[in-house]
Amino acid sequence: MAIAILGAGIFAREAHLPALQKLAGIVPDLKAVYSHSEGSATKLATLATTTLGLSSAPSVYHDFDASANLDALLARDDITSVIVILPILVQPSVILKALAAGKHVLSEKPVAKDVKSGLELIAEYEAKYKSKGLVWRVAENFEAEPGFIRVADAIKKGRIGRVQQFHARVVNFVDAESKWYNTAWRNVPEYQGGFILDGGVHTTAALRTILPSPGMTHLSAFASLNKRMLAPQDTVHAIVKVGDQAHGIVDMTWGHPVQARPNSDGFLFTGEKGWISVNQITDSATNAPILRIKISTHEGDETIDEPSKGVEAELASFFAKVKGEETLDIGHPLEALKDVTFVQAALSSSGALVDLGALVASG
Repeated sequence: MAIAILGAGIFAREAHLPALQKLAGIVPDLKAVYSHSEGSATKLATLATTTLGLSSAPSVYHDFDASANLDALLARDDITSVIVILPILVQPSVILKALAAGKHVLSEKPVAKDVKSGLELIAEYEAKYKSKGLVWRVAENFEAEPGFIRVADAIKKGRIGRVQQFHARVVNFVDAESKWYNTAWRNVPEYQGGFILDGGVHTTAALRTILPSPGMTHLSAFASLNKRMLAPQDTVHAIVKVGDQAHGIVDMTWGHPVQARPNSDGFLFTGEKGWISVNQITDSATNAPILRIKISTHEGDETIDEPSKGVEAELASFFAKVKGEETLDIGHPLEALKDVTFVQAALSSSGALVDLGALVASG
C-alpha cells in the first residue's frame, strides 16, 4: 500500500518530506503527488525522489489534465492514505473527496476556516465515513511536540502543584519578503484572522495539550491590525480562563515592527510549588529547533532540551492509527476545532467575555 501528498507548497517540501525521510521503513511509500499546477507537483516529486531516496519518482497529478487530475489519483487502488497540505479554504472539499474515495486522511491544520465549517465537516465525516473504518486526523504539530507533551506530563505529576496562571507570548515579524507571506492565499486571505488563524492555532494547540482539564473555557480579547499588508488582523491579546482553577494571558502578533524580537516569547506556567517555561531555541551545532524546558521549584531547578519533531510525531501517530497500532492519541478533529474556536472568539470578542463551549454548541 502507498500514500500520496496533496499539495506541493512550502510545508510539504520543508516539513513533511524530511519527516517522511526520518520515518523510512515505518510509513508506506510515497507513490503520488498532486498540486493545482503541473510545475509545482513536478517540483515536489523531484525533491521527494532525492529526499526519500526513491527508486522512481512519484507520479505527478494536477488540474490541467483530466487523465492525471485529483480524481485520477484518488481512483488508484494502491493509494490507501493521503496527506492533505492545501490552502485553508480548499482543504475541506478535498478531505471529503478523499474520504469518499475510501482513503485515510491526514489534513494540515486548521481543521476549517471557522467553527461552523468545522462542525459541518466533522459531522459529515462521522455520519458517512467513520463507521467504515476510515481514519481522518488533523495534523497539528504543536500538539505532537514531545517537548509540550513532556511539560503536560510534568504538570499532571504535580511538579509545580496546581496551575494558577499562565502566559503564552508569540512575536512574529512578517514583511513582503517572507516566504510565508508570498503565497497568494496568505497575502490576500479570504478567511478570518489571516496569519492569526493560520499560525495562532499552533499556540492554542500547545496550550490545549499542556493545560489541565477542563482546558481553556472562556476568554475576553481584543484584536487589531498593525501592518496593513497583514489584513484583516495581525495581533490578538486575550485574557483566558481555565475553568475555576486558573487564568492567563495569550498574546500573539505577526505585526512586530522589526526583525529583531524580544527574548520573552514562549510559554510560562506558574503553580503553587513553582513554574515551568518553554521556549524555542536553535541548536548551534545542527541549526535544528529545540524546545528548552525550564522547571523551577523549591527542590531546585532543571533544564531539559527536547528536539523539535512534531511533524514526524504526528505522521507516525497517523500511520500507526491506520494500522490499528496507535500509541499517541492525537489529531482528533473535534480537538483541533477547539483551536479554531479560540481564534474565532478572540477575533470577535471586542472585550466581551466569550464562553468557548457555548460558541462550539451554537456553531
